[in-house]
Amino acid sequence: MTTAVPRGYTATKDQLQSRLKRIEGQVRGVEKMVEEDRYCIDVLTQISAIQAALDKVALGLLDDHARHCMRHGAEEGKADEMTAEMMAAVGRLLRRG
Repeated sequence: MTTAVPRGYTATKDQLQSRLKRIEGQVRGVEKMVEEDRYCIDVLTQISAIQAALDKVALGLLDDHARHCMRHGAEEGKADEMTAEMMAAVGRLLRRG
């Protein structure tokens, strides 16, 4: 049996999963709002809140990655590779719609 490699978020995994479940609930709420033909602006407001919550999760993961994974990669001589990988991930996060 193989053990999982600890990730930067391993220490806060329960918190992260809890936050993601709340976001999932918000998405289901938006689906219900659409089903009920709720006012467009109210739906958009909820979508904005979901995006903000996801951004907060993403920033937390980036912080954990920089503090844990990048440090570990630098110790293994992979600092440039890890930096390029993280910057590509940041670029993907910033590209929307």
